[in-house]
Amino acid sequence: MIENNFDKGPEGWCSYDYHASMVADGTNIFILATWAKQGGVDNGGHIWADHRRWSADTPERPLSILPLLFYRSWVNADPLDMRQSAVSFHLRAEQLCLDGAQCFFWVHAASTRWHCTAQPLALEEGVWTANRLILTADANQWHCSWSADPDHPAALEQVLHRAESYGLSFVGFSSEVTGRLLMSRFSIASP
Repeated sequence: MIENNFDKGPEGWCSYDYHASMVADGTNIFILATWAKQGGVDNGGHIWADHRRWSADTPERPLSILPLLFYRSWVNADPLDMRQSAVSFHLRAEQLCLDGAQCFFWVHAASTRWHCTAQPLALEEGVWTANRLILTADANQWHCSWSADPDHPAALEQVLHRAESYGLSFVGFSSEVTGRLLMSRFSIASP
C-alpha cells in the first residue's frame, strides 16, 4: 500500500513545465507542488499546483498537460507493479478553466506513457471529489500518448508491471488549462 496523506509536505509530487524544459536545453523542469497542512479531506493535508507551473507537453498525442506527477526514483523507490491496483484520491478545482479538457490518471515506464481514458476523473469547483480506479491491462481502456520510440511503444502490460511514474493529466483542451488543481489522500493498493 502506498499512501500520500500530505501530513508533512508534498511528498515528492510535482508539476511538469514542458516549455521551461525546452528553454533549459532539454533539461526536464519539475516544480514541487505547494503543500497545505490543513484544508484537505477531513481537514487534513493536501497539495496543489496551478497554470504557472505546468504547460502543454507538445510531443504528447494528443497534447497533454501533466499538472501533478510523481516519479518513484525521486524517493529511491523501485518500479511498482500496478496491475489490478486500486488507485484512490480526492481532487478539487479552484477557478479551473478546463476549456474542453478531461482529467485522467496515467502511468509511465520504459519511456512510454499510457492515460486511463476509460475512466475520466471527477473534478468539481470548490468540492473534494473522491476518485477510485482499478488499473486493468486492457488497452481498450487506455491511450498511449507518448513513447521515446513511437514505432515501438512499450505495451500497457509492461508499463503497468513496472511503473516508474504516475500522475494526472489534462487532455482535450483547445487552449491551455488555467486555475488550480488540488489533491488530498492519494493511495495505491495492490490486489
